[in-house]
Amino acid sequence: MVQTPKRSFFSHAVEIIGLLFIVFAIRTVGFGLYQVPTGSMETSMLVGERFFADKFSYNFLRNPVRGEVISFNEPPVFYNYSKNKFMNWFQNYVWGPSNWTKRVIGQPGDLVEGKIENGKPELYLNGHKLDEPYLNKYPLIYVFNNDPAVIQRQLEQEMQLLVRDGLMNRATLERVVDSKLSEQMRPKSYDPSVSFQDQPFYRIDPKRVVRDDEGNLNLLYPGTPQYSRNPERANKQGNYWDGSDEFRVQLGSDEYWAMGDNRLGSKDSRVFGPIKKNSIHGKIIFRIWSIDSDESWWIFDLLLHPIDFWKRVRWDRFFQWIH
Repeated sequence: MVQTPKRSFFSHAVEIIGLLFIVFAIRTVGFGLYQVPTGSMETSMLVGERFFADKFSYNFLRNPVRGEVISFNEPPVFYNYSKNKFMNWFQNYVWGPSNWTKRVIGQPGDLVEGKIENGKPELYLNGHKLDEPYLNKYPLIYVFNNDPAVIQRQLEQEMQLLVRDGLMNRATLERVVDSKLSEQMRPKSYDPSVSFQDQPFYRIDPKRVVRDDEGNLNLLYPGTPQYSRNPERANKQGNYWDGSDEFRVQLGSDEYWAMGDNRLGSKDSRVFGPIKKNSIHGKIIFRIWSIDSDESWWIFDLLLHPIDFWKRVRWDRFFQWIH
């Protein structure tokens, strides 16, 4: 009887390392799995949804084209990329900046212009007005992350300590509390034709909804213009953008202009400018599942809320192609 020689620990380790390398290579150049952390692409993509992305095409076959939903590395204005080549590679491919998702509006060589005409924002591409059927058609409603009374009480207690220690006067206290309260709000797409209980996108607690002084809902409707803070610059030739709906940019040979479908709730190229080709790493092509959850790891949400978790699953948004 022939005995099979025992394999050494070293050979097992080599196999495991090799397998991990193959998995890493496939996920780096072949495909990606992404979670939506913000509402910038509503209602095409909702917070809590997971998507499959094709990386192979952009790496080996072709460049991104207008209208595609892309994933790219966090812009340099928000993340400090290392100048060291090895560290920069590590940041881009292993661990570092977050992934952002927007829709391609302009390709290399395009002239993209944002204008406000008759009180409405309009988008022009190479002199022609764009029709954008993918834009969010629902108003936004602002919702606190927690009970607003609890949030305000906690903030006031923290600020009072600064007042007591002489680090802040009472006139400044109120402004700081209001500013920090606004940081605890999140805009969500809202259907005003149905009740809070029947909202199609997110569960909305009416007690956490931001209201005006008369108690009315504060809704921000699609098409509300965001005017430039520097109108003199906006009327001049040359590239400019300041986060508003008034901008102009002539894209270079490796530059793309990308914007969120939820224009009133998107931090996009209007804020950080063109995206370089080498920062784009995937085309979002397929929605895998959808859950109304802010948790980055859905399994934790399931363990913490095993019954409520299933009530927040959006079953009608499973397994769908993205256009």
